[in-house]
Amino acid sequence: MRSLLVQIGLAELALLLLFAVTPAPWNVVWLFANGLMLGMIFGLVMGFLEGKRNTEAMLAVLCMSFIIADGAVKSVGKWLLEAGVPEVWMPFTAGLIFVLPLLLCSAILNRIPPPDARDVEARSERSVMTAADRRRILNRYGVGLAMIVLMYLSVTILRSVRADYAPEIWAGLGVDADPGLFTCSEAIVAVGILVLNGSMIFIRNNRAAFFAVLGMAALGLAITAAAVQGLNSELMSPFNFMVLTGLGLYLPYIAVHTTVFERFIAMTRDRGTIGYLMYLADAFGYLGYVAVLLAREFFQVRPMEGMLPFFLILCTVAACCGMALLIPAMLYFRQPRAAS
Repeated sequence: MRSLLVQIGLAELALLLLFAVTPAPWNVVWLFANGLMLGMIFGLVMGFLEGKRNTEAMLAVLCMSFIIADGAVKSVGKWLLEAGVPEVWMPFTAGLIFVLPLLLCSAILNRIPPPDARDVEARSERSVMTAADRRRILNRYGVGLAMIVLMYLSVTILRSVRADYAPEIWAGLGVDADPGLFTCSEAIVAVGILVLNGSMIFIRNNRAAFFAVLGMAALGLAITAAAVQGLNSELMSPFNFMVLTGLGLYLPYIAVHTTVFERFIAMTRDRGTIGYLMYLADAFGYLGYVAVLLAREFFQVRPMEGMLPFFLILCTVAACCGMALLIPAMLYFRQPRAAS
């Protein structure tokens, strides 16, 4: 718990002492430092929640919180800017608003008991992985895990573009998004994700749950592609489009966080942790997102219509690539190497 609070404190400190006072464009370095600290948080929180019979439900609630937060923080940020807070001070000020909820939730998290004997029997024991453990996992299941990680990379890029450019996408849809609209659309998405991903706790067989959640991820990609077609055919309103693309991309994205790696470890009974596999997936996911943004800047990709056409193309590409990776991944893990 101490590590979690220290990293969040350092992230906020980067916004206070460095980002706000360092001249542009050099202050972007401190946004990287802020993101690096925050990027370690999810793995630390997972350490409290993994390896339990109700892990999916708890992780689904956790993921629901950052889906809603994605919209809520944008609403708070826009409200602060409209209230006259300078742009460079807005991130730090927004962080201060959430300090008390952070301390309260951290205290609750610290009281969660470790997995009991029934949890270990159902989901396998979790312990810190050595270098040999990591090599063994990758040597034995590397091909299948690589396909899942590449699928996750594609939806991470799409999720990040949708999150970071939401005002521009809404504007491209012809909607003047007020601060509450971000929160409203993401709240609907979060509830759907909570119900669908959290329901995996009712599938007790680890192997069945693993393949069921991969199928649910494929369904999410299909929803994303269908939403694009619905918008292009003028059969769907902008609000419904944003909700459905959010639901479609978050289904596979959150499935990896809540169930895929959790049931993979429980199914194989190999020594491992969700934290290690998630750090691996996130490293490739966000590296891919940075590569897309750099390529967009380098090749001067500036559609006249704004960000929306770029987002629609990414939706289609992510859906197609994700499906092309999920199907062979499911076939790969049906081989005896993945049996309990």
